[in-house]
Parts: sequence; structure tokens; C-alpha cells
Amino acid sequence: MEFADVAKELLLVAPGDFVAERTARQRAVRKDDRDLAAAIGKLRKPAPAAWVVDLLAHDGALDDAVDLGPALCKAQADADPAAIRTLRQQRSEVIEALAQAGADLASDAGHPATPAVLDQVRATIEAAMADPYAGAAVRSGLLVAPLESVGFDAVDLDGVLADPDAVPDAWSGSDAPPIPITEARGARKASRASRSTETAPQDRPEPDAQPEPKRDPAAERKAARQAETAARSESRDADAALDAAESELETAEERRADLQRELERAAATIEELERARDAAEVTSNDARELLAAAQEHRRSLGR
Repeated sequence: MEFADVAKELLLVAPGDFVAERTARQRAVRKDDRDLAAAIGKLRKPAPAAWVVDLLAHDGALDDAVDLGPALCKAQADADPAAIRTLRQQRSEVIEALAQAGADLASDAGHPATPAVLDQVRATIEAAMADPYAGAAVRSGLLVAPLESVGFDAVDLDGVLADPDAVPDAWSGSDAPPIPITEARGARKASRASRSTETAPQDRPEPDAQPEPKRDPAAERKAARQAETAARSESRDADAALDAAESELETAEERRADLQRELERAAATIEELERARDAAEVTSNDARELLAAAQEHRRSLGR
């Protein structure tokens, strides 16, 4: 059995049972394949959001979502506002439906996902739509960490797969022929190095010349991505706070309604008791009159 096959099975195990199941599988294969046992022992426990995404990948639920990404990129490249609006709406609906499906799968597995985890699931699916490498990663069922993207920039996939060698498309692109993972990484590093060389100044400035501030496009993109990521995180936090406030308000309204109903029941009970008291007073008066009549009748008989 290949390590990737074992990893896919283990990554579907609920997080609370993962370590015990991983240890059991490692012991089961150690006698026949020590290398495989060692690889199993090093398999990382998936983050909760990655586990939910792997559940969705196992069900084949992510294919249509990932395929929306290229269509949206093309619509943006063609500057087609109508198509962009339609695809964005469709993307939002698909992401939300998949998040709900993932929540259902997690609950069925006995490990319900928190709202924060589901936010990471949504971000991961959105990243899969934005980047073909990320799309291949989430489809693999070997995800151990959630993903996040900013717009349609490249998604950082370092350390997110249990077995990168089993998913070459996560590095070479879904439309490119599969290539070894080490070559794909090397190609990326070489490409970055060549770009740095091309943009570097060829001549040194004169000693008395004031050097112009050097721009670092990569650093600027990184800063922009970090700022947008922070803004998106703040937006999600604000949405979560709003949801919590709305939930608290709804709970308070329900409590107020319950108290109002209790107050009405108490008022009705008081009214009934007052009627009973009035009836008891009438009965008491009648009894006193009967007693007086009986006493008078006894005195009459005595005479």
C-alpha cells in the first residue's frame, strides 16, 4: 500500500481519534514495511478545517467549486461585468453550500465544526477557486492545513499536504503535465531568482550620488496581501460579532416573551384566586347566617 493511500484514510478520522488510529496503523504495517510505518508515524494531525475539506474531497464535492475559478478569472480578464457578477454570486452560493455540507459531515463524524473552523473551510475553498495549484491540493484529500488567498494571487502551499509527491499538480498546475515535486519547487525558486537578477541594477551608483530607494515588488505584494488578509480577518470577526449580537438579541427577545407569558399566567391565577376568595366569603356569610338560625332554633326548642 502506498503512503498516500494510508494518509487519505487517516485524514478522514475524526481529530479526537486521529493519534490513536495513526499509532494503530503504524504498528500494523511495521513488520512488513518499516519505511511505510515511519512515514505513517510522521503524518501530521490535520487542522480541523483541513479535516472538513478532506471529508468534502472524499465525497467528490469540491470538483464543481474548483472549476468555477478559471471561469471567473476569464470573466475578469474579458472585463465582462455581467459574467463577473453572475459567477461571484454563484461562487458565494457554492462556498456556503459546501461549508454547510462540511458542517454536516463533521457532525455526522461526531466532531461538530465551530464557526471559526467553517470560516477557514470557506477561505480554503475560495483559495482553491483562485489558484489552480490550490485547487489540486484541496481535491487531493491530503490537506493537513487550511489555505487562504488574496484575490487571485498564488496561494502558499508549503507544508499543507501530507504527501506532496502524490499531488504534483498542486505545484505544476492542473493543466500542466505532472512533474516531480522537487523539480516544481526548484523551478519556482529559480524563477524568483531570475526575476530578482533581471530587476537588479547593473551599475553601482557614484560614491557621491544619492541612491534611489529600491522598490521590492515582492515585499509590496506581501504587505498588500497581509493588509488584505488582516482586513478580511477583521471583517470576519465583525461578522461573527454581529452574528453573536443578533443571537443574543434573539435569545433576549425569546426570554422577554417567556416572561410576558409567565406574567399573563400569574395575572390569570391571581384573578382566579380572587374569584375563589369572593366565593368563599359568600359561602362564609351564608354559613354564619345558617349557624345563627340553628342556634336560635335550638334556644326556641329549649324554651
